[in-house]
Amino acid sequence: MDIIEILKVILLGIVEGITEWLPVSSTGHMILVDSLFTLNQPQDFKDMFFVVIQLGAILSVVVLFFAKLWPIKKTEANLLTLDRGILSTWGKILLACLPAGVIGIIFDDFLEAHLHTPLVIAITLIVYGVAFIIVESRRPSSDTAPTGISYKTAILIGAFQVLSLIPGTSRSGATILGALILGVDRQNAAEFTFLLAVPVMVGASAIKLLKFLMVSTFTLPQVIYLLIGCVVAFVVSMLVIKFLMNFVKKHDFKVFGYYRIALGVVVIATLILPTLF
Repeated sequence: MDIIEILKVILLGIVEGITEWLPVSSTGHMILVDSLFTLNQPQDFKDMFFVVIQLGAILSVVVLFFAKLWPIKKTEANLLTLDRGILSTWGKILLACLPAGVIGIIFDDFLEAHLHTPLVIAITLIVYGVAFIIVESRRPSSDTAPTGISYKTAILIGAFQVLSLIPGTSRSGATILGALILGVDRQNAAEFTFLLAVPVMVGASAIKLLKFLMVSTFTLPQVIYLLIGCVVAFVVSMLVIKFLMNFVKKHDFKVFGYYRIALGVVVIATLILPTLF
């Protein structure tokens, strides 16, 4: 194994753990980081790695929100029962998965072949950065009354999630933005985004793994790289989720909009400047 490769994997794990939950695009950031510190692995492995590494981040959601995800509860008489509220939450989560799941399966190869570029990422970073600023400028500075998510709202949030199939959009960014537009308070918007990520990313990872195994096989170093990336993403995600849930209680998402715009401008500048000299 190459120690430099391990350091790159750790960096990618840190980037994934931070950006998976902030509305700034984890895939976009990993592609940009890889363009600067290229992981010396076959492209088919990297395409799979950038998705499957997110399982580490997803595990952090399962740990932190286990009580809201596990429907089997014990009664005072030590009998097992199903929590109807949690079953309803799962129904909304699975319903919201459908739009992006169906379209993603159909167009995944096309999107990967044509849109995984720094220019596309830069454009989407800027577009949705502006969208966040506009939407948040029209909302109260703080949410005073929590707004629950109905089945109708869930499927509409799922429709917004389709936008995240384009790199640089951000899955969490698209769903949080959609929830805000639909009138959901910031805390519920962030929490539903976290819960929605569990089946979405498990499904996406399974598809990527199957596609990879159909054309290639893992080497021992690649298995270790993937495990390291997942572990780092898990640890970092635990911290970031706690930070974001506290952040949205007092602040809006404008700061992420400004960050997206700034990063998008920097990426475009790095693409244009070399052509001028």
